[in-house]
Amino acid sequence: MDSKIKVYSYKLCSSCRKSLKWLESKNLDFEVLDIINNPPNKELLTKALIQYENRKVLINLSGASYRALGAQKVNAMTDEEVIVALVADPKLIKRPFVVTKEGKILIGFKEDIWERSLQN
Repeated sequence: MDSKIKVYSYKLCSSCRKSLKWLESKNLDFEVLDIINNPPNKELLTKALIQYENRKVLINLSGASYRALGAQKVNAMTDEEVIVALVADPKLIKRPFVVTKEGKILIGFKEDIWERSLQN
């Protein structure tokens, strides 16, 4: 796998900033990728969907992109259509979107889960 944790982040996202501070406080080796300019690809998003078995986990439900699209439209989408929408508009992706050194995907900042998943 990769030698660094990959953190897809958005500079205006408070959860992203909090997660980056947490990673720094734990002295973990990570790489920050701007989720808008360098979003996770279709393969990673599909892997996340398989891992979580719930597409709502992948979607930034509080964002303007989601509100513009509408819950009804998103609920009517197939999993494949959701992935296509996430690729087309990275602001729809829940942040931070993290790929661990082992290839596991973490979505959103939940300190207890990060503690178990990233402290090796």
